[in-house]
Amino acid sequence: MKKLRVYWRLLRLAAVLALGTLLAAGLSLLERLVRHDLMATRQRLSRWFLARLAGVLPLRLRVTGELPNEPMLWVSNHVSWTDIPLLGALAPLSFLSKAEVRGWPLAGWLAHKAGTLFIRRGAGDSGLLNQQLARHLRRGRHLLIFPEGTTTDGQQVRTFHGRLLSSAIDTGVALQPLAIRYRRGGALCAIAPFIGDDDMLSHLLRLLESEVAEVEIQLLTPIASHGLNRNELARRAQAAVSAALSATAAAPSAPVEQSQAA
Repeated sequence: MKKLRVYWRLLRLAAVLALGTLLAAGLSLLERLVRHDLMATRQRLSRWFLARLAGVLPLRLRVTGELPNEPMLWVSNHVSWTDIPLLGALAPLSFLSKAEVRGWPLAGWLAHKAGTLFIRRGAGDSGLLNQQLARHLRRGRHLLIFPEGTTTDGQQVRTFHGRLLSSAIDTGVALQPLAIRYRRGGALCAIAPFIGDDDMLSHLLRLLESEVAEVEIQLLTPIASHGLNRNELARRAQAAVSAALSATAAAPSAPVEQSQAA
């Protein structure tokens, strides 16, 4: 029975990835024909695709808080690659990701076609990257970054790096902090974190073999960037996310509001 469940999930995943490939290829062809940037269309299609991808995963989602009604720089703690489909299904937005993801088979190509911006660790190009992020925000587009710079096991929030928050200050947009937590059996989920020397395929198979876990996403109060420097902004965002996760750490799981998978 367990093997049948895994095969069924793999089949659904393959179908969703095939659909995403067709969408990305079709959009690329359309952009060549019209010779125009279709980023807004990319974001809307990406949201639709990521919602389908999240629906394949054995995760039940509960979202609290209000979605922003104006463009913001979203910042979240980072536990796993699964954060991306779960958060990306909430609104049309683009992601900032480490450059290594660009080389992942299929997933990297899809991320690129979805409008993901890539950064190389230690490349020393934060100034140019912030200009690119600022252009994105000025055009009225949501952007999400993971300021910890890496994934964690979900037990604590690492330092939020402020060097990529200058774009919010330069454009005058607010930060939208988010807190994401994975639970299994009332405790932190040990399967969801994508950390250490884990590889994508092994982690995916472990996840698909597992029972359904619960994911809690909290949309926290936005933080105005006006009058703050990037380090102050980073500290406030980190404190907000840490406080939200601490407040729910010992709390029993609430009824699920949005079911993403079975």
